[in-house]
Amino acid sequence: MARSWLTAHEFGPGRIPAEAAFAPADDRPGGDGYLMTYVYNADTDRSDLVIVDASELAAPPVATIHLPARVPNGFHGNWLADK
Repeated sequence: MARSWLTAHEFGPGRIPAEAAFAPADDRPGGDGYLMTYVYNADTDRSDLVIVDASELAAPPVATIHLPARVPNGFHGNWLADK
């Protein structure tokens, strides 16, 4: 059963996302930002860093950075602002 309050980002067949990190767009608490996640591509055995607008989860990614190798499953990190 579909729920109207549920929004998902579809990465495509054979593409498995890892835990996402939130990167705020500015200093406002609860403001806009981005979700960044590594996405494993089973077809190429490589990973991408995918950046999605957190307020538009169903939209295409803001950016996809193709990495030269696979990021191991379970690898994760945090966003730290440059200040």
